[in-house]
Amino acid sequence: MALLFERHPHPSPRPASEREAVLANPGFGLHYTDHMAVATWTGADGWIDSGLVPYGPFQLDPATAVLHYAQEVFEGLKAYRWDDGSVRLFRPEKNAERLQRSARRLALPELAVEDFLASVEALVAADQEWVPAGGESSLYIRPFLFASEAFLGVRPSQRVTYCCIASPAGSYFPGGVKPVSIWVSQDYSRAAPGGTGAAKCGGNYAASLLPQSEASAHGCDQVLFADAQELRYVEELGGMNVYLVKDGQLHTPTLTGSILEGVTRDSVLALAADMGLEPVERRIEVAELLDGVADGSIDEVFACGTAAAITPIGVLKTPDRTVELAGADQLRFTTELRQRLLDIQYGRAEDTHGWTRRVV
Repeated sequence: MALLFERHPHPSPRPASEREAVLANPGFGLHYTDHMAVATWTGADGWIDSGLVPYGPFQLDPATAVLHYAQEVFEGLKAYRWDDGSVRLFRPEKNAERLQRSARRLALPELAVEDFLASVEALVAADQEWVPAGGESSLYIRPFLFASEAFLGVRPSQRVTYCCIASPAGSYFPGGVKPVSIWVSQDYSRAAPGGTGAAKCGGNYAASLLPQSEASAHGCDQVLFADAQELRYVEELGGMNVYLVKDGQLHTPTLTGSILEGVTRDSVLALAADMGLEPVERRIEVAELLDGVADGSIDEVFACGTAAAITPIGVLKTPDRTVELAGADQLRFTTELRQRLLDIQYGRAEDTHGWTRRVV
């Protein structure tokens, strides 16, 4: 039976003046809308107690399983306000399907695609005034599942909480898109074969924080991880998929089970084909990437993800060498792919792939 996310209005929503002040400069992940969608799963009853309720804290027992064994998964997607005032989602069914795959890997119950979509749409419709307009602003949506049973035994939780919250987000590049610098990690891996790399779970991100600090210490914006077995092949950044343009082709690491299957990743591959840029999924050696940038045989390198859409890469660093993209401020394919993606998301171009979904 489909879950119903009936709205229980917030008794004291944020005043319009406060909301407008937030929307004028939202930042990222700093402010939250008035409501959240929730549901509970138990081993005995399945999914129950769904609804759209006022945003507020959870009360957790100190023995709550997620606090001890990190049994949780999450998603990230956005709602975009178009010039006609409508609000649209971008490929939300893909996020729903990925949440199911992540939940399966973490031994959590799967939320049906239609229930995921119902929760997201109910939240966006209720809090549509929180969707900013102008520039590259959007409403960032964070659905997540976590083990909420109070139990210290090591087994899958028999009680799980689902929640979906939303946060207005400003442009990722408020001063204009600029190439970023990348530290190529030599000591750390993001995920190993048979591990949780293909799942969107907090442990993967926690494991990336120390190498990210190392990247910052070397003056870099982000960290690039290689495979765990040989530290030989390019996998992904801390939270983004990576691509290179070479010989009229768009190359990206093939999905090996330790790389997150990004929704933006899949969209970029499709848009590249539309542009006549042949998409190629294969294993890419770190040495090939560094040497290709150094000798100019690689024309462009960029990363993509929900938060930033597409981010050009200008510098790659290791302890032994630094290589720079020639003409990193004039990246033809990176710029065009980014513009095509954003134009579809914001309704400035025809959506020939049927990717957008109107909410209000």
